[in-house]
Amino acid sequence: MGELRGRGTLDGGEIAEVSELAEAAADADGVGPLSEHAVLALRGGRTGPAISDGGIVAYAHLDPAAGEEPAAGELVVHPKHRRRGHGRALLRALRAEAGGPLRVWAHGDLPAAAALAASEGMARVRVLLQMRRPAAAPPPETPAAPGVSLRTFEPGRDERAWLDVNSRAFADHPEQGAWTIEDVRDREREDWFDPSGFFLAERDGRLAGFHWTKIHPGGVGEVYVVGVAPDAQGLGLGRTLTLRGLHHLRDAGVDQIMLYVDESNTAAVRLYESLGFTRHAVDVMYETGAS
Repeated sequence: MGELRGRGTLDGGEIAEVSELAEAAADADGVGPLSEHAVLALRGGRTGPAISDGGIVAYAHLDPAAGEEPAAGELVVHPKHRRRGHGRALLRALRAEAGGPLRVWAHGDLPAAAALAASEGMARVRVLLQMRRPAAAPPPETPAAPGVSLRTFEPGRDERAWLDVNSRAFADHPEQGAWTIEDVRDREREDWFDPSGFFLAERDGRLAGFHWTKIHPGGVGEVYVVGVAPDAQGLGLGRTLTLRGLHHLRDAGVDQIMLYVDESNTAAVRLYESLGFTRHAVDVMYETGAS
């Protein structure tokens, strides 16, 4: 079965093994098994439970419960070591450590993940859509929002103001709204970070909204996150900012533009569909009760 390792016990070489494991799973399944959040935690040495058997063969990430938000996790098993109970063992380890309700992301909505969740009594509670559009198709022109000016993000100046708007814009969002200054700085240290693709909208001298774009290796651009402050709703800022970022990504020469949006956010889905985005892939969150 292999040895079950607890959180925070992997060394640098084993962290590299997990990265290779995740790449092998992505190649086999056609979808990355770990979120950006989990990957950044891994790189920073904030490691989760793992199973070693002559090397790391399975890995899980866990965010403990915080306030009213239950614990959340995700896991991956090396393609050559599947069907040996590793996924079930890690899921049960996450559930035991959570000590209460646990949510687990299944990236790609793969049949094996759905079967494991069902066998462990977990319910499907959230669906995250990945939508895409070809970059070659020109987006509409960026509309002007009355009394609003656009500029790009300035590292060292804008982090705190951005965090404030982000937390208010995503107050009901379990992941995005909980970002800290360290989450921002982690991303500023990434090779892909480019402030020229991070757009801020200002109104009456205050930050009112933003569109942070990202360019992945391989010619894919991303609408990374778009947010509008609650007191700036109704001005059309979401569409204005989205289009500004789409033009930036197209001008940067990407082939495809992607984004993630909750299936339940029908207004946002309709907006993105009106801009030429179609459904490309699905991530599913499963939830279980106390252990």
